[in-house]
Amino acid sequence: MITIHGIKNCDTCRRARKWLDMHKIDHHYFDLRDASLPPAKVAEWLHHLGVDCLINSRGTTWKRLSIEERTNLTPERAINLIIEHPTLIKRPIIEHAGTVTVGFGKEVQDRLLSDLH
Repeated sequence: MITIHGIKNCDTCRRARKWLDMHKIDHHYFDLRDASLPPAKVAEWLHHLGVDCLINSRGTTWKRLSIEERTNLTPERAINLIIEHPTLIKRPIIEHAGTVTVGFGKEVQDRLLSDLH
């Protein structure tokens, strides 16, 4: 089963869900704003992806953080910030077959198709 973590109004998340539906690929969607994100899940993503890959440092949520919050970001501090501000996460996060990916580019699409067919 594929799990997509995203935000309803994110264009890339909508595109990913539409693509999965179009290809009749079963998936579960988890809206980051609607439900609280378990710290263990964020820690798992950080382990697989790293802080720089997981956090969107070009987004408005990041830019609204104080300088103190943005500097010297350890994994522990990153977990707390992400829990408090889930829109910091680059989207969508896709979990499938023990892998975690960010975004929905052609490489992710090709991997999903080859894994499932």
